[in-house]
Amino acid sequence: MNSARSWVVFAGAAFAYLVGVMQRTSFGVAGVDATDRFEVNAAAISVVAVVQIVVYAVLQIPVGVLADRFGAPPLIIVGAVTMAVGQGLLALSGGIGFALVARVLVGAGDALTFVSVIRLLPGWFEGRILPQLSQWVGMTGQLGQIVSAFPFALMLHLQGWTPAFLLAAAAGLLAAGLGLATLRRGADRVTTAEIRTIEPSELGLRASFGRPGTQLGFWAHLLAGTVPTMLGILWGYPFLTAGLGYDPGTASGVFVLMVVGTFVSGPIVGLLVARHPLRRSDLVLAITWGVYAIWAVVLLWQPQPPIWLVALLFLGVGVCGPASLVGLDVARSSNPRHAYGSATGIANTGGFVGGFIGMLLVGVVLDIVDEVRVAQGAASDLYSLDGFRIAFLSAYLIAIVGTVGLLWKRAHTRRRMYEESGIVIAPLWVALISARGKKRPPRVRE
Repeated sequence: MNSARSWVVFAGAAFAYLVGVMQRTSFGVAGVDATDRFEVNAAAISVVAVVQIVVYAVLQIPVGVLADRFGAPPLIIVGAVTMAVGQGLLALSGGIGFALVARVLVGAGDALTFVSVIRLLPGWFEGRILPQLSQWVGMTGQLGQIVSAFPFALMLHLQGWTPAFLLAAAAGLLAAGLGLATLRRGADRVTTAEIRTIEPSELGLRASFGRPGTQLGFWAHLLAGTVPTMLGILWGYPFLTAGLGYDPGTASGVFVLMVVGTFVSGPIVGLLVARHPLRRSDLVLAITWGVYAIWAVVLLWQPQPPIWLVALLFLGVGVCGPASLVGLDVARSSNPRHAYGSATGIANTGGFVGGFIGMLLVGVVLDIVDEVRVAQGAASDLYSLDGFRIAFLSAYLIAIVGTVGLLWKRAHTRRRMYEESGIVIAPLWVALISARGKKRPPRVRE
C-alpha cells in the first residue's frame, strides 16, 4: 500500500482517464464544424452528444459491478480501445448516423474508464490520501480538456476533420498500450469486522443503491457536475465562438480556464474533504450555487458580458469538477469495501444525467428561439447570444431539482448516522458560530 509501485499504477490509470476526457470533450470543440459537415441543426448535434452521455450514464452501474467482480485494469484497457475505434469511425463519417454510432462507442469506452480508475485506487492506497487521490485523478483528467481546447482544436482548424479525429484515435491506442504495461489489480483487503457484519441483504447492487449515502452522492454529483458536463462536452465552446463572437484562440484560452479552475481548487477541495468529512454536502452547495450566481450575471449583462466576467465563469465551472467528485467520496465512504465500485458507479451517473438533460434542452431551445426569430422576419442566427441566454436557463431548473434531492437525502443520511453511531451533525451556521467562539481568547478580568 502507498508504495512506489502504487504510484506507477496511479500514473497509468490517470493517463488513461486524461485521454478519455480528451475523447469525451472533442466533439464539443467540433460542434459548430459538425453542424456544417453533417448539415444538421443544433438539436441534432445535441442529440449526438446526449446519446454519448446517456450511454455513459447507463453503463456506470454495470461497470461498477464488473469492476468489483473482475478488477479495474481490463475495463480501463478495453475502454481505451473502444474510444479509439469510435474516434476512428467519427473521423471517416460523412453522415449523422455514423457520427451517432461513433459517439456511442466513445461513450461506452468512456464509461469503462473513470469508475474503474476510482475503483482501482483502494487496492493500492489507504488512509487520508484516498479522497485527495480522487481529486488528483480529476485534475489529471482535465488535462485532456486542454488537449481538446488547444492541440485538437488547432489540428481541426488547420488540417480538417479527418486528421484531427484520427489523431485522437491514435491517442486511445497509446493509452491502451500503457495500460497493459502498468495496470495491475491491487489487494482488496477486507477486515475481520467487515466480514462479520456482512449479511446477505447487504450484498448486491440493490443494497448499494438503497444506502442513503449512495443516493446523497448521486445528488451531490448531479448538482455540481451538470454545468461542467453541459459546457465542457458540448455547449461551452460554441457559446464562446458563435454566441460571444470570440476568435478560436481567445475561445480556447477562456475554455481552458475550466481546467485551471480544477487544478487550483482540486487540492483545496480534497484537503477540506479529508479534514471536514461531515461538511461535504455544504461544500458542494456553496461551490455550485456560487458558480450559478456568476452565471446569472453573465447571462443578464447587456449588451455583452466583458471577457473578464466570462473568464471568471469558466474558472468557476472548473471548480465544480472537484465539487462533483465529493459525491463519489460520499458514496464510497457510505459503503463497505466490496461495494465501492457499484456505489461509485451509481453516484457518478448524477452529473451526467443532469448534463445530458441540460444539453438536450439547450439544443431544443436554441432551435425554437431561432424559429421564432425567422418567423418574425429576421435572419436565421442559430447560435445567437440571446438564444444562449434563454437556453441556458434550463440549467437552473436542473440545479433546483438537484438541491432538493441533496437536502432530502442528506437528512436521511444524517438520520442513519445518528441511529447507527449516535453522531449528531449540527446545522452549518451553528458549527461556524461554535468554531468562532472557540477561537476567542479568554477574557482576563482586571
